[in-house]
Amino acid sequence: MKHVVWDMDGTLLDSTRVVPDAFVGAIAELGGPRVARDDVVAAYSLGVPEVLLAHFLGRDLDEGEAEAYYGRLRDAQVAPYPGIAETLESLRSQGRQVAVFTGASTRAARTLLDAAGLTVDVLVGGDDVGRPKPAPDGVVEAARRLGAGPGHVVYVGDAPTDMQAARAAGAVAAAASWGHLYDPDEPFDHALTEPRDVLRLL
Repeated sequence: MKHVVWDMDGTLLDSTRVVPDAFVGAIAELGGPRVARDDVVAAYSLGVPEVLLAHFLGRDLDEGEAEAYYGRLRDAQVAPYPGIAETLESLRSQGRQVAVFTGASTRAARTLLDAAGLTVDVLVGGDDVGRPKPAPDGVVEAARRLGAGPGHVVYVGDAPTDMQAARAAGAVAAAASWGHLYDPDEPFDHALTEPRDVLRLL
């Protein structure tokens, strides 16, 4: 059986503004420099939220300071992309688990998924693995939790680092062309026009 593992931001959830805005607000609250949304997005590959915050602040975080970010996420309005909920339901009706690997921390991912009304069976956060994307660690770990080898996984993501992680793991790299970081020039195995297109790859 083939399994689908999803990226979260820009793939499952339309968090184009919500996540960068939470970072920008938290950095300002913690006395950091003025940063733009694009600066935050460009830094996603650094790792989990605590790492990004420390990067922009130029110092280690004190205990509890990450709440400036997580509190904003809890108050955020975020929704799945059109067709996501129906596609996840189709996967479940086929007896497949819904799995997510995201570079966000597990805590941030659960906060956003809950806000969007999405339930997942397997969640691998950036804090569950040793190396962030484009390393294959998270895709490999998600496959392990699904009881499958990476070669039996389709990893769906919008960012070039998603495609690089999938290919490095030996998984099928499926590009979510609806996502805000989609790059048609980045090598991938399949480009998806809409979420349900992934069902044809199983």
